[in-house]
Amino acid sequence: MIIALIQARMSSSRLPGKVLKLVRGKSALARVVERVRRARTPQMVAVATTTNASDDAIERACAALGTFYVAAKLYGGDAIMRVTADCPLIDPMVVDAVGDVFGRGEHDYVANINPPTYPDGLDVELFTFAALESAWRGARLRSEREHVTLYIRNHPELFRIGNIRCDRDLSHLRWTVDEPRDLEFVEAVYERLGDGPFGLEETLSLVEREKGLTRLNSGIMRDTGLMKSLAADSVE
Repeated sequence: MIIALIQARMSSSRLPGKVLKLVRGKSALARVVERVRRARTPQMVAVATTTNASDDAIERACAALGTFYVAAKLYGGDAIMRVTADCPLIDPMVVDAVGDVFGRGEHDYVANINPPTYPDGLDVELFTFAALESAWRGARLRSEREHVTLYIRNHPELFRIGNIRCDRDLSHLRWTVDEPRDLEFVEAVYERLGDGPFGLEETLSLVEREKGLTRLNSGIMRDTGLMKSLAADSVE
């Protein structure tokens, strides 16, 4: 069974409570959940958060919580899909593209971020529970503990790693929510495209027609949280 675990936390320094910010009447987290549920790959969708007091609001809003490792053990998943709750434009078709490659049985880990060619905010990772358990047992660097799959990506000699690429390199586009300007962009997209099952192609067509939308949150570096963790790395 493939379990999609949506990683959510309230304690964002740039946009506190970002995952429960409203996007056209629904929280960003709810938007992610409904979109991942449209994909055919995962058999279950759950939300993983921390035990920090600042994340209690998420626990009240969700039925299934836990860390990735604990949640995976709890539900007995053979494979885990990782999506973050700050991606309310995640595309079910991209989710399934990753799932199709993983389904061939040739990889322990498949994603679309190594290197990234999709817009920031359409990131999907899918890996075996065995790989997750190996990472949980083997990770020593703080960054590898904080970023769930970094240990796997750092050790290609231990894991069979696969990656899918977009037909065009769209990695310069920012469709995630980490700052107020990002939320403004995502809200603008939903206002124009509505609540229907739009995805990558529809969003891309929109931003190509309306160049001003991309300028709403341009100039923000990708993966700033990861870069900060790597800079402060230490062995635990």
